Amino acid sequence: MTDGAKNQTCVVLHSGGLDSTACLLLARKHGRTPFSLGISYGQRHDIELRFAAEQCQRFGIERRVVDVNWQKPNIEIPHDRTLEEMKSGIAPTFVPGRNAVFLALACAEAAGLGATEVWLGVNAVDYSGYPDCRESFLQSFRAMWAEAVPHPPRIVAPLVQMTKPQIAALAYELGLSQGDTWSCYAPETTGNQPVPCGHCDACHLHDLAWQDAKSAAPVEPKI
Repeated sequence: MTDGAKNQTCVVLHSGGLDSTACLLLARKHGRTPFSLGISYGQRHDIELRFAAEQCQRFGIERRVVDVNWQKPNIEIPHDRTLEEMKSGIAPTFVPGRNAVFLALACAEAAGLGATEVWLGVNAVDYSGYPDCRESFLQSFRAMWAEAVPHPPRIVAPLVQMTKPQIAALAYELGLSQGDTWSCYAPETTGNQPVPCGHCDACHLHDLAWQDAKSAAPVEPKI
């Protein structure tokens, strides 16, 4: 981190999941003043928004939520897929346009706040195959946004080349444990507290990340 980066205001896209929460705390560790930005977009469950709000309260970080909705495709949540099946192609849980919309909103929010950076926890070394989590997408978005506005915020994706266990190990160093974030696509919500289903891709990857975190090779995220 350069001296000039200290105390910069940044907007962090923060869903309450492992990756985005690690990204939020990493920004703070590197001297930024982060604003947590959530997107309420008609998602199936608002559990992730509640987790994100609780995380921000715990760590003393300001939270903002933008309401937006569009006609998204119906998605069938796969259950109990093997890692080989997850790696075979783009996951059925992919929502076309979501990260592009979210990143544009975060950049617009950054302009209003006078923030110099936008951080997001996208991760390409994963089993989802999401095309909008790749470095090529980020580079294209940076080029587009530089054409759209003068003096665009710097877009920082420090986790993009990290594995899930490496991210979990980093999250632990930053003060998180396995139950502090939310990843499940199809939770059980009939009780007093939501319970992860334990069968969707997100649950399996979340468990795998934490199981292998202790043996993961340490990585210094590129800021």
